[in-house]
Amino acid sequence: MTRAARLLDGLRPAPETAAAFVALSVAELAVLAAYVAATPGDVTAVRYLLYPFAWLNAAALAVWRVDLAPASRRRRVLAAAAGAGYFLALAWVGGLVSPAHHAGGVTVYWGLPPGWGPLVVAIVGPARFAPTPYQAVGYLALAYLVAAAVRDADASLTGLVVGAFSCVSCTLPLLAAAVSAVAGGTVGVAASAAWSYDLSTLAFLSAVCLLAWRPDAALLSRLR
Repeated sequence: MTRAARLLDGLRPAPETAAAFVALSVAELAVLAAYVAATPGDVTAVRYLLYPFAWLNAAALAVWRVDLAPASRRRRVLAAAAGAGYFLALAWVGGLVSPAHHAGGVTVYWGLPPGWGPLVVAIVGPARFAPTPYQAVGYLALAYLVAAAVRDADASLTGLVVGAFSCVSCTLPLLAAAVSAVAGGTVGVAASAAWSYDLSTLAFLSAVCLLAWRPDAALLSRLR
């Protein structure tokens, strides 16, 4: 068996992992089918119903696969701080946490598709909390993977860079708006909004894969 074959064989999931993934997928499909059956009207964009499950499944598999390596107390504290800071940064950029502009209160939105809801919007003092379930779980998984990478002294930093762009759904429309203002048109804004969740999901899955696998230059050179 070649080096590349051995490396790729190491990425193959264990039987128990594959079985758990299949069971999880079946349960999710059942929940999704129940939602579609109970929701009046036709579903015009099926991918938006599937994206939350892509986030949740990738997050669950990555956290399951990656263990926290033994580390000194100083490195454990540093890893925990890095993970917490990373989550807070993503939560802020992603709109899970934002400044409040009116009086406090709690509102629960039950009618959203699975993964998008139930959405709890709470205003506590000067802060507004609106954690979309699949994004909150995804960002927590990224924070865990970042902490695991920091605990591992030999971890690659590739995934950390990619993970910072996992909230394309929020940053891309802003960039498109700026470009559109310069160009004097509005087509770019509409296009970016239409594809923002697609790009966000792609970026998130890429970040999870890189943070869980952590390829470095030496490893990639062996695949040639």
